[in-house]
Amino acid sequence: MKKLFGHIKNIKIDIITLRDYLLILLGSILQATALRGFLIPAKLASGGVSGLSQIINNFTGWPIGVMVLLGNIPLLILGWRFLGGQRFAARTAFAVISFSILIDIPLCFLPSEGITGDIVLNSLYGGVISGIGFGLVYRGRGTSGGSDILARILSSWRGIPVTQSYLITDAVIIFLAGITFSWENALYALVMLYVSGIAAESISQGSNILRTGMIITANPDPIKEEIFNRLRRGVTIMDVKGGYSGEEKTILLCVVTRAEIPHLKALTRDLDPQGILISFLQSSPMGINPSPRTSWACPIIKNARGSRSLVRAFR
Repeated sequence: MKKLFGHIKNIKIDIITLRDYLLILLGSILQATALRGFLIPAKLASGGVSGLSQIINNFTGWPIGVMVLLGNIPLLILGWRFLGGQRFAARTAFAVISFSILIDIPLCFLPSEGITGDIVLNSLYGGVISGIGFGLVYRGRGTSGGSDILARILSSWRGIPVTQSYLITDAVIIFLAGITFSWENALYALVMLYVSGIAAESISQGSNILRTGMIITANPDPIKEEIFNRLRRGVTIMDVKGGYSGEEKTILLCVVTRAEIPHLKALTRDLDPQGILISFLQSSPMGINPSPRTSWACPIIKNARGSRSLVRAFR
């Protein structure tokens, strides 16, 4: 029986790994489609190694995919050394190789001159499609190579924040693109990179973005009942003590959507004008069902009072 369960566990791991590689492959296809269909025809540099390859291609005519692959080889070696060895390199190498091959393979559904001649549409659609591709690669626990690797190396080696590392590397590429193509194209490339970043974040983190509401009150019972009855959400209760005043108070913790925050503010203000409500973003929550509470079949946790409370969240 133990051998059987062990075999099932191994199958599960293999399925998860297969899913990751399928996500990376789909993401690479989308990135290559954005580059071939929108960015290259419009002469919009995409940032990182692929953007540098576009610039070199403009002068030499060398295949962009080959240059992307060659440019990522030293970065993959550095990533192997500094960023986790085989686990990091395997998925990243797969993403880089598949992306490089797809760039240079003629795609029958894309016209060679590009889909549109409008640079605004090229920057917007190129940014959205490439961002979705990046997000899928990230969800597959891989990276797209290039500036991703360099940014992580700078972060771990010199303590430079990853966002600043991206800014440094992409700023250099955009500057060179402005000299090579035009400064107008460079400005549109910045718009494209911004849109791509938003799309990548949305896909990699998921759409299940919630709000955590923390109410500090001396009158917890009516607020708790209103949250139960009006908002149909669960509450975690914690007894606290004011550091300055020394007063005994209660924290009510609940997870709600952005649309429910005004209702939470209103009932807090009505039932305890002296109460304090703090809300903060909760992205990619685990163990929380994002649907309204329709039954009591939900996770149970211990609260600070030692009783048991039901914690529910909804979209």
